[in-house]
Amino acid sequence: MNLFTLLWVTAAFNVSIRNLGIFATTQMHMIFFAILTLAIFYLPIAMVTAEMATTFPKMGGIAVWVKNAFGKKIGLLAIWLQWTYMNIAMIAMLYFISASLSFVFAPELVHNKAYLISMNLILIWAFTFVNLKGLKLSTKISMTFFIIGILIPAILIIVLGIIYVIGAKPIQVDTTLNIKNYMPDFHLTTLVILVGFMRAFGGIEGSAVHANSVDNPKRNYPLAIFFAVSVGFLINILGSMSLAFVIPQKDISLIGGLMNAFSIYFTKYNLKYLIPFLGLLVAIGQMGGFSTWLAGPVKGLLETAKEGELPPFFQKVNKNGMPSNLMLIQAIVISISSSTFLLISTSINMSFWISVALSMMIYVSMYFLMILSCLYLRYKKPDIQRVYKIPFKNFGLWFVTIIGMMTMVFAFVMALIPPSQLEKEGSLKYFLILIISIAVIYI
Repeated sequence: MNLFTLLWVTAAFNVSIRNLGIFATTQMHMIFFAILTLAIFYLPIAMVTAEMATTFPKMGGIAVWVKNAFGKKIGLLAIWLQWTYMNIAMIAMLYFISASLSFVFAPELVHNKAYLISMNLILIWAFTFVNLKGLKLSTKISMTFFIIGILIPAILIIVLGIIYVIGAKPIQVDTTLNIKNYMPDFHLTTLVILVGFMRAFGGIEGSAVHANSVDNPKRNYPLAIFFAVSVGFLINILGSMSLAFVIPQKDISLIGGLMNAFSIYFTKYNLKYLIPFLGLLVAIGQMGGFSTWLAGPVKGLLETAKEGELPPFFQKVNKNGMPSNLMLIQAIVISISSSTFLLISTSINMSFWISVALSMMIYVSMYFLMILSCLYLRYKKPDIQRVYKIPFKNFGLWFVTIIGMMTMVFAFVMALIPPSQLEKEGSLKYFLILIISIAVIYI
């Protein structure tokens, strides 16, 4: 895998447009939330990932990093958390893909549970069998779908927003320069939206599982990571503003907001016939991300299985080098969980947010282990060559890791609180679903 391919595969793990609806619900507060998330979450994770990936450029990613710090059992826990996160996070991605596809042929299906469940199952099994064909095909799909279905729609929605504002059209968000518009009230039900912002910026470490396939990983990984950080930040902020400009806050759908915005823009500019085409493009982009994640953490889990931490059944690979048994089990798990969340939730938005919150509770647990491993290994194995190191020596290391670990604890707790936009839809049910789910995962 050369640098160009790595750049786009890393971006496919990390950059998405499915979270624009979450950002847009915060109106101009999104600027504060995004900058705060960048400072206390995105950059610490990116710096830790760059140091760990260039110190241990081996297949397996986080499992290898944590194992070197705390042994095989904790390494297994880390990759288990990453894999479990992927299974839950895929639910939100599937909802978004299915919602986008509905705009191709029947927009009214965007909130139809039967349609969403059926489409989700088709996507899960179709891309599982595609990924069983091998990593080469998977990376081609990830890169191509990312460019076609994420970059192009992202640039288009941003350009449409700019044209709309320049044309002095009425906008649905108050951009007046005052503290109220740009600073949140800091109530818990408001701050919990940070979980959604962190979820949008998560996954930067995902491509490390392909380390053995990368040309010169010690040089190329830091470049790929910071490329993904820059692209992800710009797309999320500018794209979300374009949504907020034309959709009233109370009407923003977490899964259909982007396509609703495209519909409004295209209708205003007499381009309504392009709506189905954009729905297809957006769905294609998320399919690429979905495919990337299906083939990512499961490879790390395979490396752990090969070391004897899992039964031989999980070590089986097919002729294309893909972990066939693990991938089939993975497809079954995602099929059951995605359908269950839809059936038990009071609304599509609530179902979407539960998958976001639960996946983040799992992911920040994994990130806590990753950050702690980076700190510990600087002292346990100081003589290992580190091509990239967190800047400012030990002071920088401690500063970045403490900020990172405090952020993970904060995010875990905050995820238990429903955001103000959803708190009327069943706070107790929301809390119980999260507590029971996280207990099952950890036990």
